Amino acid sequence: MPFAHPLRDAKVTVLRTALLAACGLGLAGCDAIDSINPFANEKYKTEVVADVPADKLYSQGLGKLEDRDYEGATKKFEDLDKQYAYSDWSRKAVLMTAYSNYEGGRYEDAITASKRYLQRHPGSKDAAYAQYLLAMSHYKQIPDVTRDQDRSEKALVALTELVQKYPTSEYAADAKAKIQITRDQLAGKEMEIGRYYLERRNFPAAINRFRDVVSKYQTTRHVEEALERLAEAYMALGITGEAQTAAAVLGHNFPDSPWYKDAFNLLQSGGLQPREEKASWISKAFRGVIGMDTRTAEAQ
Repeated sequence: MPFAHPLRDAKVTVLRTALLAACGLGLAGCDAIDSINPFANEKYKTEVVADVPADKLYSQGLGKLEDRDYEGATKKFEDLDKQYAYSDWSRKAVLMTAYSNYEGGRYEDAITASKRYLQRHPGSKDAAYAQYLLAMSHYKQIPDVTRDQDRSEKALVALTELVQKYPTSEYAADAKAKIQITRDQLAGKEMEIGRYYLERRNFPAAINRFRDVVSKYQTTRHVEEALERLAEAYMALGITGEAQTAAAVLGHNFPDSPWYKDAFNLLQSGGLQPREEKASWISKAFRGVIGMDTRTAEAQ
């Protein structure tokens, strides 16, 4: 399809100026100039391409999705957003752009489109779904526990925001389940680092990591081990009161846990018994969070 080219037009103007100047030398000069003009025989015309109707663009995007051509679908929805900006078609296009990118595994692009939708249409009926796409795009990128957990943190924030802002949405239940999985992942990372310090006898650093698990992630599967590891670290430092409290809290809440048996045997080897000190941070933190979780469950 012929079209105007800015660079070529500029060259034509220069050549035409030279041609007019040369024509003053006679017809032969004009013929000579024509012979070196590469655009002398080209014809130009202006052609206006009409916009594709919005409903057709949208249908074309859906068709690309059905064919699993996610990149092609994204392009159609982006064109729809550009050509029909500030319309309801634009609103639909941005959401479908997020969805197409998500389905195609382009999670960063899905996050960008989801955020754009939420900024433009925070009160729309599809805002909960946009938040869900945002959260899931982070969630799908959660790495294994040996790597940095920045993505897990972002997933947890987005999932929590979904539950808080849209508690009655159809996505809330799935978000709650994934929140627990994400919290377990974060707790697992803290445990990995804590064990690393414990093996190297850096007990204060180990305690800080296990403390985070006990304080922040008590509903995860890692809390039993965290309490036992606290007993180990405190015993190694000679802080027996905290070691006894860690074992006592562990035994009270998880009496059949193998980790309690380890903690109990450890204390016995030092001539001690599990004994909870109510003033201990372990007792306060564990009791406080468990109480909060109970109240939340009763409210639901």
